[in-house]
Amino acid sequence: MGVLFSCENNIRVVQKINAEDTLAELTATDIQYIRTDSGRRQLILNSPLLIKYGGSKPYTEFPKGFYIAFYDTAGNIISTIKANYGIRWEKKGLLISRNNVVVKNLKTGEQLNTENLIWNERKHKIYSPSFVKITSPDRVIFGDSMVSNENFTKRTIYGIRGVLDIEEDTAQ
Repeated sequence: MGVLFSCENNIRVVQKINAEDTLAELTATDIQYIRTDSGRRQLILNSPLLIKYGGSKPYTEFPKGFYIAFYDTAGNIISTIKANYGIRWEKKGLLISRNNVVVKNLKTGEQLNTENLIWNERKHKIYSPSFVKITSPDRVIFGDSMVSNENFTKRTIYGIRGVLDIEEDTAQ
């Protein structure tokens, strides 16, 4: 009894596998990227793994998360963002962060916790389509979503679920 086996490669499948958009052009581990302007530090990005893709829609992926520290003109850290996953679309100027996203504004003492955050670098806006928790020195606000400027100083919270005022304990 004979059995015949046939291998056939669908040309479309082969083309898709070999497409330039699907192959990483750069993979790096334990990276630290420093962006400066006129010799002044603007931000430092740290990530355990960076994968960069080229092609017509270039993007950089941070599958193991990232941490970014933003600096003012005096060289002081003013805010940070940390997430367990990130992807930055180069041409769109978008950084999409997911899974345990934490944004801190060190000047105001505020912190944003959410699961999804989009930073539109061109519009200088931050969006969160997911549940948000914003903790400030005097209150905690819970909401369904949020839009803010990138400095996190002007924001709109949608579907506010609650506001908890925090009072200092003056008893000693």
